[in-house]
Amino acid sequence: MTDQIKRVVLAYSGGLDTSVILKWLQTEYGCEVVTFTADLGQGEELEPARAKAELMGIKPEHIFIDDLREEFVRDYVFPMMRANALYEGLYLLGTSIARPLIAKRQIEIAKLVNADAVSHGATGKGNDQVRFELGYYALNPDIKVIAPWREWDLTSRTRLIEFAESHQIPVSKDKRGEAPFSTDANLLHTSSEGKVLEDPWDEVPEYVFSRTVSPEDAPDQAETITIDFERGDGVAVNGEALSPAALLAKLNELGRKHGIGRLDLVENRFVGMKSRGMYETPGGTIYALAHRAIEQLTLDRGAAHLKDELAPRYAELVYNGFWFSPEREMLQAAVDHSQEKVAGTVRLKLYKGAAHVTGRKSPNSLYSEKVVTFEDDQGAYDQRDAAGFIKLNALRLRLLGRRDR
Repeated sequence: MTDQIKRVVLAYSGGLDTSVILKWLQTEYGCEVVTFTADLGQGEELEPARAKAELMGIKPEHIFIDDLREEFVRDYVFPMMRANALYEGLYLLGTSIARPLIAKRQIEIAKLVNADAVSHGATGKGNDQVRFELGYYALNPDIKVIAPWREWDLTSRTRLIEFAESHQIPVSKDKRGEAPFSTDANLLHTSSEGKVLEDPWDEVPEYVFSRTVSPEDAPDQAETITIDFERGDGVAVNGEALSPAALLAKLNELGRKHGIGRLDLVENRFVGMKSRGMYETPGGTIYALAHRAIEQLTLDRGAAHLKDELAPRYAELVYNGFWFSPEREMLQAAVDHSQEKVAGTVRLKLYKGAAHVTGRKSPNSLYSEKVVTFEDDQGAYDQRDAAGFIKLNALRLRLLGRRDR
C-alpha cells in the first residue's frame, strides 16, 4: 500500500510527535508530505511550525497555516451551544468539537494539492482517531488514512526522541523527559490527561491549570456582566458587539480572572475505556449558563423539554465524532428552528469559581407577570380552571387506585 501513496496531508503542530510522524511518513512511505496547522485559538505561536516544516524539507507552498478561529466558533461551537450539549451531563466538548473542522480543512487541502492520503497524530487508545477519521470518510469516502500510532513501533517517549535525534529533528530540552500530562487547547477549552492525572483519587495539581486562576485566588469582589443574544447566538458582552471568536475570547478573559470553568471528569471514551481528564472551559461555562437563561424566557415548555431530551443524544454524536452525520444535521435543524426567538440580554455575577444568573430580559419573552403574580391578576388567570385540569390528569390514577385497593 505504501507505494500507492505519493502525497499525504498531515495535521501538524510542529511538536515532537507530529515532527516524528512527518519524517516517518517520508521514510516509511517514501511520499511527499503537506503540512496543515490550524489556529483554533490555542494561544501558541504557529510560525515556528512553518520554520520546522521547511527545515524538514517541506516545500513552502505545501505548508498550510490557517486561522480558523472565527469559523470554529461561528460554525461549530455556537451551533453546539444552541443545543445545550453536555456529554455525560458535564463536559462542554471542547476537544470533540474541534476535530471535525480540522478534518474538513485537511480534506479541502488534500483536494487542493491532489493528495492521496491524510494523516493524524492521534493514538489508538483515544477518541480523536475516531473523530478525525469519521470526518475524513464522510467528506471523502475514498481517501486513504494513515494513523502512525497504530502502525509503528515507536511506543515510548524514549523511542520517539531516539528516532528524532537519528533523523536530525530538533528536540527541545523540555521534551526529553516524560511529560507530566498531555494537553490539547483551543479557543473553547484546554484539556489535560494522563500521567499525574491517571489516578482518579489524586487531586489535580495546581500546576496543571493554565486557563484559570484558582478560585481561592480569584478576586474577592464579584463582577457583573451582560451577554446579548440574537437567534440563540451571543452577539455582545457588556453592550459591546463582538464577533463569535472575539466574544468567546472576552468571556475567556473574564472566566480566567474569576477561576470559572474547571471540571475534573471521569468519562466513558467511545472506544470503551474510562479516562480521567481535567477540563478548563472558562468562557464556554459562562456562555452555556447564559444561553440557558435566555431560553428560560423565550422557549415554550414543550420545545424546551424536547430540547433537553435531544441534548444528550446531540452531545454523544459530537463526542463520538459524528458531526457530519445525517442524524446530527437533523438534530441541528430542529435546534436551530427552536432558536428563532431566542434573543435578549442575560446578566450574570462572576465570583470565586462560579457564574450566577442575576437577571434576564427579552423582547420575545413568554413570561407574564400579569398571569403569574401573587397579587390580584384582574382575571388574567381563572384559578377555577385548575380543578378540571387536575381531575382529568388524576382520572387514570383514581381508576388505578380503586382497582388496586
